[in-house]
Amino acid sequence: MSGNSFGTALRVTTFGESHGTALGVIVDGLEAGFPIDLEELQRTMDRRRPGANSLGTTRNEADAVQIVILYNTSQRSGDYDDIADLYRPGHADWTWQQKFGLRDWRGGGRSSGRETAARVAAGAVALQILRQKGIRITAGTIQVGTVKALKRDWEVAPRNLLNCPDEQAARLMQEQIEQARMSQDSVGGIIECIANGLPVGLGEPVFDKLDAMLAHAMLSIGAVKGVEFGEGFS
Repeated sequence: MSGNSFGTALRVTTFGESHGTALGVIVDGLEAGFPIDLEELQRTMDRRRPGANSLGTTRNEADAVQIVILYNTSQRSGDYDDIADLYRPGHADWTWQQKFGLRDWRGGGRSSGRETAARVAAGAVALQILRQKGIRITAGTIQVGTVKALKRDWEVAPRNLLNCPDEQAARLMQEQIEQARMSQDSVGGIIECIANGLPVGLGEPVFDKLDAMLAHAMLSIGAVKGVEFGEGFS
């Protein structure tokens, strides 16, 4: 199976499965002697880990980082036995079986959202590199279902479960998520990301434009169905 790596100057390769022993990531291209802050890396992983946010999955993983491997401790594979004969849209079940001739109904294997834990670990390292170059990244939830954030107060974002820059909207978003869960449904949303301090001239003119590479990375996350730059969709 190909397609497990992303990037050139900083090359990220993830490995492992949702219901395997562990997940990991290889970050290739760091400057020699670059000091990785392991405590900051773990704090970033703690924000993403399953079980840290009551609005997310019921799976509960510690995601304690070992440079760098994340052991799966909360697979509960038996929970999936009742869907062994059902295909789940969005989990690549049917496509996986058609392409590879096999299927893991428990967690989707390499197509599982669990794989993104390895990306978060790599991203935490990348953020430390970017900070040294004066580049700052800010991101948070600006819409869930029909509820939109009307404010952009990024100081308040870490205070709510959705990392939303609008406290009032965050409460309404949480209510909408909980209502959907009670109805055995789900609801989509929008994340806004802002990068400050970027140098001019990143990317290449044809296939490796900066926004093309960012879209490639974002759209490789299973739940992402659209990427907008600036006022793109407008």
